[in-house]
Amino acid sequence: MTGTASELAEAFELQRERLVGVAYRVLGSRVDAEDAVQEAWLRLARQDADGVDNLAGWLTTVVGRICIDMLRSRKARPEVSYEDRLPEFVVTEDRGADPEEESVLAESVGLALLVVLDTLSPAERLAFVLHDMFAVPFDEIATVLGRSTDATKMLASRARRKVQDPHGPAGEPRQQRAVVDAFLAAARGGDFEAMVRMLDPGVTWRSYTARRTISMRGAEEVAGRALRGARATATSRRVLVDGRPGVVSVSRKGKVLGVLACTVVDGRIVEIVSTTDPSRIAMLRP
Repeated sequence: MTGTASELAEAFELQRERLVGVAYRVLGSRVDAEDAVQEAWLRLARQDADGVDNLAGWLTTVVGRICIDMLRSRKARPEVSYEDRLPEFVVTEDRGADPEEESVLAESVGLALLVVLDTLSPAERLAFVLHDMFAVPFDEIATVLGRSTDATKMLASRARRKVQDPHGPAGEPRQQRAVVDAFLAAARGGDFEAMVRMLDPGVTWRSYTARRTISMRGAEEVAGRALRGARATATSRRVLVDGRPGVVSVSRKGKVLGVLACTVVDGRIVEIVSTTDPSRIAMLRP
């Protein structure tokens, strides 16, 4: 690739969001992903751009290697697990998008998948993400990993067998939304028994507040908490959170007060994750 420094920077910016998407799915952290992409830019800036024939491919390779190093460092110095920290919600409008597209989004960036990916080795994780999510050819991934193409295919195959959503098949997104809507309607109507029927007996709810994390388990306990929250004066707006049905609570003045996301399996809610922490809400990805 030839051109001035400004042209190189412009070409990189065109690749940034794709690269962040790759890094986020490999690393499971938006902050870490942006750090990895920034490091790739610094390496590109030091590189003789004339020797780069395929900028997109070169950047994918570099970001992949950076992610591998970060994953290996993370394995050496374990951090807090995903189960103990708020997922990095990606909140989008629920406009009745194509169910298949919504399902792809949920499978790509949902918390459940990130938790499972964290059990893979760094090489398995990178091979799976690059090939199955971004259709990067195995020979290019092999270059990133420093392995043969056949060995890379085996890594991806092994990872694919391991990567199963812990909650099993979630069903159609519109069916999931219908379950959540029915649960919320029952809460607003004060129908405790109807709420319990919409919940899995082992349902969990993790609520992240400004001071602490509140965890509860069981349909009756969760229904009781939701019933108390339904009495608040805030209004609710339907959204998708990581492709899953959720709601945003908004005050009369338009201030976002909280975000809630649900995971639905076989017609019942099995998990609820929410936050009312203003500092966390300010960091939510729109």
